[in-house]
Amino acid sequence: MIKKIEKVALFGGTHGNELTGIYLIKKFLKNPHLLKRETLKVFPFLSNPKAIELSVRYTEIDLNRCFASEDIENLDNILYEQLLAKTIHQKLRDNQINFLVDIHSTTSAMGLTIILSDQNDFHLQLCSYLSLIYPELKVLYYVSNETNKLLRSNTELGLTIEVGAIPQGVLEAELFIKTEQLIYSLLDFLDKYNHNEIEKKSHNLVVYEVFERIDYPRDGEEVIAMIHPNLQSKDYQAINFGDPLFITFNGEIITYQGDSNVYPVFINEAAYYEKSIAMCLTRKREITVTFNPIQ
Repeated sequence: MIKKIEKVALFGGTHGNELTGIYLIKKFLKNPHLLKRETLKVFPFLSNPKAIELSVRYTEIDLNRCFASEDIENLDNILYEQLLAKTIHQKLRDNQINFLVDIHSTTSAMGLTIILSDQNDFHLQLCSYLSLIYPELKVLYYVSNETNKLLRSNTELGLTIEVGAIPQGVLEAELFIKTEQLIYSLLDFLDKYNHNEIEKKSHNLVVYEVFERIDYPRDGEEVIAMIHPNLQSKDYQAINFGDPLFITFNGEIITYQGDSNVYPVFINEAAYYEKSIAMCLTRKREITVTFNPIQ
C-alpha cells in the first residue's frame, strides 16, 4: 500500500519545442494557487531553459534520455543536458519529491494520453479514476531501456502526459485546456487519496502495452518510404496482417506482416525520425482495477 503523497513535481519543457507543457508551467508559476491542494505541496519546474529559449527539442543531447544512474554519476558527462539532468536529479532528492508528472506533446494523433513506466496498483487506480472523468483518455505502458532512462524515472511514482497531434513549436488551445484540466483532476485524486476519500469499487481499465518499435524502411541511413496514407493519424486504431504500413517514393506498398490486432502509437512522430522509430506497436489489455483506500 502506497503511503500518502506529499510532494509533487510538475515538469514542462523537457523538450524545448513542446509548448503545451512549457506554457502550463509558466501559468502555474504565475498562479500557484491553481495547484494548491490541502495535503499536497506542488513544485512546477521548467525542465530545459536553454532549449525553451531556442525553441528546440534539445541543445546538445536529448534531456529525456539522460537519467540512467550511470549517466547521473558519470563525471565525464558534461554536455548541457547531461549536467542539467544531474541538477534535476539532485533537486528532486533535495525536495523529497514522491510523485512526478512530465508534460509532453507529440506530432502524432494520440489525443490525451498517460504514459506509465510500470503498472503498480496505485498508478492503475489513478489512471482508472482519470479515465472515468475523461473517457477519451488513453493509457500507454511504455518502458524505456536501461541506457535511456527518462526524467520520469527519478521517482518511484509518477507518469508522463503526452498530447497530440500538435506541431513542434505550436500551441493548440483545445489540447492545452484538456491537459490543464487533466492535471487538476490528477492532483484532486492525490489529495482525495491522502484524505482516504477514494471510494472502494472496481473498474475495467484499458491499457495499451508497447512491445515493438518499427523503423522506416531505409537504404543505409536514408529513409525510402513514408507512412501510408491509410495509417497516418490512426494512432490506437487496430491493424492486422496485410494492412498497409508504408508507401515508397515509387508507390510500392509495404504491409504489416506480424500478428493481427495490434495498435500503433507515435505514428510518424517528427522527433522520432532521428531515433529510427516510425511507430510503436502495442497490444490492448483490459485490467480490472479495484480502488483501495489507505489502510
